[in-house]
Amino acid sequence: MKNKNALISPGYLLTFSLVTCLFFLWALPNTMNDVLISHFMKSLELSRLKAGLIQSAFKLGYFTFALPAGLFMQRFGYKHGLVTGLILFALGCFLFWPAAVAGKYIFFLGALFVIASGLAFLELGANSLIVSLGDPNLSERRLNLAQAFNPIGAMTGVAIGTIFIFSGKELSPEQVAEMKTAGTYKAYLAEETMRVGPPYITLGIVVLVFAFILSRVKFPQQETKGEPIVKGSFRELKKYPHWYKAIMAQFFYLGAQLGTWSFFIQYVKENGALREKMAGGFLVGTLAAFMAGRFSSTFFMKYIKPTRLMGFYAIANICLVSVGILFPGWIGIWAIFCTSFFMSVMYPTIFASGVKGLGPNAKLGASFLVMSLIGGAVLTPFMGLIADRTHAIAPAMVIPLFSYFVILYYSFIGSKPAGPLYGL
Repeated sequence: MKNKNALISPGYLLTFSLVTCLFFLWALPNTMNDVLISHFMKSLELSRLKAGLIQSAFKLGYFTFALPAGLFMQRFGYKHGLVTGLILFALGCFLFWPAAVAGKYIFFLGALFVIASGLAFLELGANSLIVSLGDPNLSERRLNLAQAFNPIGAMTGVAIGTIFIFSGKELSPEQVAEMKTAGTYKAYLAEETMRVGPPYITLGIVVLVFAFILSRVKFPQQETKGEPIVKGSFRELKKYPHWYKAIMAQFFYLGAQLGTWSFFIQYVKENGALREKMAGGFLVGTLAAFMAGRFSSTFFMKYIKPTRLMGFYAIANICLVSVGILFPGWIGIWAIFCTSFFMSVMYPTIFASGVKGLGPNAKLGASFLVMSLIGGAVLTPFMGLIADRTHAIAPAMVIPLFSYFVILYYSFIGSKPAGPLYGL
């Protein structure tokens, strides 16, 4: 399957293209979560800490199913794993309707967990397959190219949420009091909650259609014929320090990314005095910056070593987040806005460099890297807790700030390949 000096192995352009579409698809629910956090704070009357549990339930699904997904694909191949992931993804979307009818937050968290369980299959299978579809020395660049379509899906997800989930009805305390007196406030909340149903049902249908298309496509021979597979060993994996340091870096990166995006709408509303739909537009804008970062870094990687480029970007984000903490207001808003451009290179570079040189342990190693996405589940609620305690979003940005220092270490020191295959 691999071809020296080829970014994409000859004969696998269609496979690469269709799998790249998955990066777009799984971005939709990921960034719709950012809209849900703000929406449910209103319709379900949640605190920032409780609203942050949306990301916890989501990333818990990744954490729980990443290793089973790896074992499943080790047995049945990438194709069956990806189709299974799409079916679970669709099922979780369909569960949003009964959750909305019941109006129970716990039901929404359950639906998000099911969606994320499917995405664990997709992220593991798609990232690992893309890494293998060409020259190993170009794996970071190839994965960064495929991942460049992820922010397009991310922007689409936020746009869908902003247009179809946000109603634009934001009540003042006086209006809330009047509606409670008139006995119409609960009906208003129920109507707001029901707005999440149609977008997720539609998404579920689209995902099922794509699952059918993918099931009819020919995948690489070794992924469909069940050829003997050499299973990975955790004992062997521990001999590769760049792998377990990548897990650490990915954990903190997801905490920084999800934490920033989850509370960006709130940060803009708080410091820019904007309404929710306008603030949602700013989130779309920062995701456009994320996309620009992905496409431009694919070009830059022709001339700059990927991990070194990531290190420079980590330094930039340390500076920008510091501004966002110290100078809340429009200066801080634009500083946090720009962090998305520089975080763009981090996920694919950490993933590709982390699995590099693992040999037969690559799929198992990749499973643990997907499990490390639990960082978003752990760190996002902490940001909500800090925001609740300080009554401001800006101080909570200390979590992303620390995370970028961890990524800085990994970029220049921790990512250096070492282990048995390197004679180290």
